[in-house]
Amino acid sequence: MPPSRILRFFFRISAIVLVLAVAGCGRFRPKPAAEYVYVSVKGTFLRDRVAAVTNRVAEVTNGQRLQVLEHGRRFLKVKTDKGETGWIEEHAIIDQKVYDVFSALQAAHAHDPVIATGVLRDDSYLHEEPGRKTEHFYLLPENDKLQLLVRASVPKPAPPQAPVPVAPVPSPKEKPASALKGAKGAAHAAADAPAKPPGPVLEDYWLIRDQQGFVGWVRSRALDVDVPDAIAGLAEGQRIVGAYVLKKVADPNSDFPDKMAPEYIAVLAPYKDGLPYDFDQARVFTWNVKKHRYETAYRERNMEGFLPVTVGADPSDAQVPVFSWKVAADNAAAIDPQTGIAHPAQTTVESFRMEGVVVRRTGPGVAPPSKKAPAQAGERPKAPSRRPARARRATRPRHRRRHAK
Repeated sequence: MPPSRILRFFFRISAIVLVLAVAGCGRFRPKPAAEYVYVSVKGTFLRDRVAAVTNRVAEVTNGQRLQVLEHGRRFLKVKTDKGETGWIEEHAIIDQKVYDVFSALQAAHAHDPVIATGVLRDDSYLHEEPGRKTEHFYLLPENDKLQLLVRASVPKPAPPQAPVPVAPVPSPKEKPASALKGAKGAAHAAADAPAKPPGPVLEDYWLIRDQQGFVGWVRSRALDVDVPDAIAGLAEGQRIVGAYVLKKVADPNSDFPDKMAPEYIAVLAPYKDGLPYDFDQARVFTWNVKKHRYETAYRERNMEGFLPVTVGADPSDAQVPVFSWKVAADNAAAIDPQTGIAHPAQTTVESFRMEGVVVRRTGPGVAPPSKKAPAQAGERPKAPSRRPARARRATRPRHRRRHAK
């Protein structure tokens, strides 16, 4: 056999061996991990192609997981768990990174204490952070029962700015306000000084947990705090932030199903977002057994209080309810600009106990209560007499003044 032919045969065998080796190595390469996305809109359809006229392949709903097959311009080709494939728009999904944020949020607040409960007014999305422009995922239905965990206040997105008017330039003949002398000049200078720009408009968000365990932020105006109907009309123009049962009194002639009327401690605040505190007044509503109605037994005002309100029973007497809350020391509450959550520098705890329908403040520095028997349920405490004590009459007799004739 000629040497040239042997050389060609050798090169062919080497090439075949090389190809087989490369193919064999490819079998042992790790396959790339599957990429998943999640539907963030209420519902949409997968389409068979990216075009003006398409056919609907499958319907997907909020929270559904989809496997990514191909990336396109503003569209993704995905596959459902049932094997249905089609194209979906990018704005209708969130990626795995955002999904992991919601999962971490749910795990971190799974056992947080509930400070109030509420109901959604309409379908609302859960946001990963307080704010309208933050990422959203889960869509909660209308009338969904919510557990309120934390409140935060963040700047509200400003509307499109109108053109700013230009201040007129004074003519050379006009004297500036600084040139005037005396109080008149100072008044003109103060009037001509530029006004301080107002701060940003804040809106409130609540970190909530729903019945399925989903956790996220919802705008405060999209939900209603659970308030008993019997005391909802006694707020006097304020917003009831929370109402908590202290005890129940028997009233056979009442309209309550079990003939037991609950008595409440309620905390209230103005109808305004961005407050650096949760409530500024508290009221105790007791049930009058004789008149079959609620009455205010105690009121606390002019404070900067923070949730939660703790309600329990006196250790020495289980029939005596006690409650407490935290207030900002010297009314110096402020909002953390990073998180939007109100964090006062220093707080003090105010504690109370309720004996019958009489509420007394307790704690260090408070005088002990008197040993008088507590008032019975429905009996109002007697107000102290406001009539001044009569002056002691003089011992000497009075003489009528005689008028000269």
